[in-house]
Amino acid sequence: MSKRALIIVDMLNDFIDKNGALFCGDTARSIIPFVKQRLDAFRNRGDLIIYLQDSHDKNDKEFERFPSHCVTGTRGNEIISELTPKPGDKVIPKKRYSGFYGTELETILESEGVDEVEVVGVCTSICVMDTVGGLANRDYNITVPIKGVADFDPNFHEFALKRMKQLYGASVS
Repeated sequence: MSKRALIIVDMLNDFIDKNGALFCGDTARSIIPFVKQRLDAFRNRGDLIIYLQDSHDKNDKEFERFPSHCVTGTRGNEIISELTPKPGDKVIPKKRYSGFYGTELETILESEGVDEVEVVGVCTSICVMDTVGGLANRDYNITVPIKGVADFDPNFHEFALKRMKQLYGASVS
């Protein structure tokens, strides 16, 4: 039997809250019920839940390209209240787009014996796609539900969905 994991990417106040530093728009808010539904389904089966949490230093180099956001220890850096982690869930702070860069994600997936991963969250064309690329490079079976991802830019969102399906072999449903 395969071991499954749900990776929830950057469902944080700075991206999801209307007053957030990098608010992804109403489309980001609209995925919350679906993400919550998937979270409950994975929890009920006893599957692994992983939250990726954008966590930047105050003077992060990324702020040369984007406004300051998700600074570690701020409200903007917190996971939205609708998706609060529970004991046993893994929360992995990250400083770059991919959930694998400089984190324990690979070690956690390997130690838990995971072979199937579903990825939800924001932003489709940045952190979601880069994390899915990392999963593909490690030969995981990947699902990206369209109802579970959102982006600032509808065109980039569509491109990212196509790229994840065609290049990374993700099941985009």
